[in-house]
Amino acid sequence: MGAEVIKVEAPRDGDDARQYAVPFLQQGQGEDSDLSAYFSSCNRNKYSIAVDFKTREGQCVIRRLLQNSDVLIENFKVGGLAKYGLGFEQLRDDFPELIYCSITGFGQTGPYCKRLLSESLSTGPAYDLLIQGMGGSMSLTGEPDGAPMRTGLPLFDLTAGLHGVIGILAALHNKHATGLGQHVDISMLDVAVALLANQGMNYLATRKRQERVGNHHPNVVPYQVMPAQDGYFILTASNDDQFQRFCKVAGRLDLMQNETFKTMEARVVHREAVTEVLNSITEQRTKSWWLEQLEKESVGCAAIYHLDEVFADPHVQSRGMEIQMTPTGSSEPVSLIASPMKFSRTQVDYRLPPPHVGEHTEQVLLNAGMAPATIDELHELGAIDIGANKIPRASPSERLPHLEAYVPCGYSHLSASLPFFQTLPASILTLFHVPP
Repeated sequence: MGAEVIKVEAPRDGDDARQYAVPFLQQGQGEDSDLSAYFSSCNRNKYSIAVDFKTREGQCVIRRLLQNSDVLIENFKVGGLAKYGLGFEQLRDDFPELIYCSITGFGQTGPYCKRLLSESLSTGPAYDLLIQGMGGSMSLTGEPDGAPMRTGLPLFDLTAGLHGVIGILAALHNKHATGLGQHVDISMLDVAVALLANQGMNYLATRKRQERVGNHHPNVVPYQVMPAQDGYFILTASNDDQFQRFCKVAGRLDLMQNETFKTMEARVVHREAVTEVLNSITEQRTKSWWLEQLEKESVGCAAIYHLDEVFADPHVQSRGMEIQMTPTGSSEPVSLIASPMKFSRTQVDYRLPPPHVGEHTEQVLLNAGMAPATIDELHELGAIDIGANKIPRASPSERLPHLEAYVPCGYSHLSASLPFFQTLPASILTLFHVPP
């Protein structure tokens, strides 16, 4: 979306997601790289810098970068960054235009944000599965007589991030009008409750517990997985007209004369009986037959793909949802999932493959106007890590000029007064932490 994103990681090991095995991306000749597929799924187009902000010098590096950053995003526990002098309240006076986005399990307020409530509920790490349980989605997922079921994706890890982006964009819009930043507080549990959507409103309207209905829809029948001769397909007749067209395809228009099938309300009330009859009809034909015939009548239907079928689908391919990028140090490109956003005037720019730990530390600090000698000193002190990624030094005339400016931590020679990335709409600094 046009922003430059700098991911701040711990020196050496970096983001814990780097270690989530397996698989790892290949770096050529069938050898694994240090980039896990899990990490790579959400870390393209990001610079990686390795900074130990537990140290005073590391904190100064962060403050230097914040001078020219529009947004800081962090996922520490409440108060986790304050002990390093990097909490919102500690930064707001020095950086009044900064938008500070915190993504946590339970938010910055409320009884769960800081204290231990019981032996089973604490303010420790909030993993996606915990939020799926506490947010109610697991009680709605799975077969009626089965165990609560998680979704196959880290749903609230992803949607909390999306809501964070929405909040940041709103705060940026307000900043353009007022000149002031603010704290954007995203709670994964809040997101889970908000995404209950129609299921949540079903409860609020009736105050009755919503039970699991498997692959069925609580308000629409049929809207479910159907058996065929050779497997399963999806049928979504979301109104009475579509259901009548389904009956036409099935050669069972007589069902529309039956009070049990005639209306959506009746089909929902008599869900089990309706499903039993419909199953007996659809299992007489193949998946391909049903999909072809139902599409002709504009009845909602779809195949159920495995992932190999998803990426082989000609429509998915035509939309460019698989891209190729070559990680630094690799001799061969790797496949990555593309952005789903398509713009009429501008194109998504895939600039950076998933980075190695601290791959861009020196580049970022040099571009920020930091003196090479200072970078070397910080590296020797252990405040930053440039690892094997030390880059050839440009001559002083080719670098951004090193202009000193005050940094409120007594380490003034870390700073410069030039914009960090001058041509882009936003510069975002992310401080991420996944506790063990």
